[in-house]
Amino acid sequence: MNTVSGLSNSLTSTPAVGSKTDLRDVDVNDFLTLMITELQNQDPLNPLDNAQMLQQISQIRQIGATNQLTDALDAMFIGQNLTTASAMIGKRVAALSNDGRNVEGIVNRVTIDVDQQDDAKRTINVLVGDQKVQLKNVREIVDANSSVSNRAAGT
Repeated sequence: MNTVSGLSNSLTSTPAVGSKTDLRDVDVNDFLTLMITELQNQDPLNPLDNAQMLQQISQIRQIGATNQLTDALDAMFIGQNLTTASAMIGKRVAALSNDGRNVEGIVNRVTIDVDQQDDAKRTINVLVGDQKVQLKNVREIVDANSSVSNRAAGT
């Protein structure tokens, strides 16, 4: 089997552009660059079969569609969580704060924290007084006129 130097060079030079460690990081341009390099350096006596090329194109389209679906679902999830958190403004909650303490009080604000290393990773927080609470750590929501401890006691 012959090795194709042009193809192996393009593969090793890819990380210089950006670290590609996941199929989510491969876009259509990367795939087409790889495919063109493969076609330019193929063995003329044993060319790439058309069926194989169509299969590869189909696979990259599936990956692209899956990435778009994932992005849409992530955006919908963030929107749903933001709506849920916003509905808590003015409500009394019992929760676990980000520093591990039990918190009880009225939600006065909602914030979104964006991860410094991954812009797509976002955390929805509600503020109870001066305590920041992740939405996932809210344990109970009650009417603002009653207290959480009164509900637990059955009054």
